[in-house]
Amino acid sequence: MATSLRVLIHGGGIGGLTLAAALARRGHTVEVAELRSALEALGVGIIQPSNALHVMREIGVLDDCLKAGFEWEILTVADPAGNALARIPQPRMGDAPSNNGIPRPALAKVLGDAAVAAGASVRFSTTITDLADDGAGVDVVLSDGTSGRYDLVVGFDGIGSPLRTRLYGDRYAPEYTGFANWRVTVPRLPGVRGVVMSTAGQEAKALLTPITDELMYLGAVFAETPDFRPDPARAHEQLGERLAMFSGPVAEALAMATDPAAVVYSRISQVTVEAPWHVGRVVLAGDAAHASTPHIAQGAAMAVEDAQVLAESLDAEADVPAALAAWEKRRRPRAMWVQAMSRAVLRQETGSPTSPEEDELLEIGIAGAAHILTEPY
Repeated sequence: MATSLRVLIHGGGIGGLTLAAALARRGHTVEVAELRSALEALGVGIIQPSNALHVMREIGVLDDCLKAGFEWEILTVADPAGNALARIPQPRMGDAPSNNGIPRPALAKVLGDAAVAAGASVRFSTTITDLADDGAGVDVVLSDGTSGRYDLVVGFDGIGSPLRTRLYGDRYAPEYTGFANWRVTVPRLPGVRGVVMSTAGQEAKALLTPITDELMYLGAVFAETPDFRPDPARAHEQLGERLAMFSGPVAEALAMATDPAAVVYSRISQVTVEAPWHVGRVVLAGDAAHASTPHIAQGAAMAVEDAQVLAESLDAEADVPAALAAWEKRRRPRAMWVQAMSRAVLRQETGSPTSPEEDELLEIGIAGAAHILTEPY
């Protein structure tokens, strides 16, 4: 549409900032309401596969991401001692690199700088306290006492999305999978020049992921009870106990993890909003609508694809309602496929029962999924 829109994005994470940059570059007036006091990303590092890097090119920050991170091409599958069993070249989408590992804080800075440089504004320590959609626009009251009227409100506010709760109550609360992710950043070993996935059958899997020339992170997934939390005084030791069957590079990484406070522990949950992702002029995107397990490294990629396709849909359609309908028609099948594939891989790796539909997905495998996801989104 030719009209400049006023857009409020609820959430200044990866997807929200990508959308802010994409829309502001197109001349829309964009505000981001972020609950935190700064763009301080939680976690350690993140993998940007080729489809995510393609979006980074679209919003003009690909070179910045590559400069801040560690570009890689080969996935190495190894035994518990670190001996390579297979080296799998990773596919590219267009001329974007295969993969980039990057610290989450560095990516937050790249995206935040890009959004502000494009003309978006970011309001910290702010959330939506009330909204009313009358069909022609959305009147919003914010927690800082201000209010405004917007043509579109986008909920990129994460797996615990307050905006999703406002729209649907607790119908689509996050579902804990029974597994949790352990991660810790350590100095990069010289031999880790791409993701190294060491497996001990269904007992354990550990991944070493380079995120800068100097740093990598060690990640592992284990079944954990819903109420378990690592001991703040010995979280690094608890991770070591879970990975005791590994030697080689994984053991070297564990030996460098000496600070329990550096261990990041997160329960793995899913969200599947089966109802429409948009209600009037209010729309949910990213983890707020379709959070997946991390097993094919596509969660953040789906969020940035959501952002780019939403910007393109607003370009192409005559009005906001038509754009939201067109956007969801494009995005839902791909995001749901990623969620189903990620869940199937989780179940396979942990020895959990799989359905016939999941068995079909597992025949495609992680490598096949990577190729499928380099097709246009």
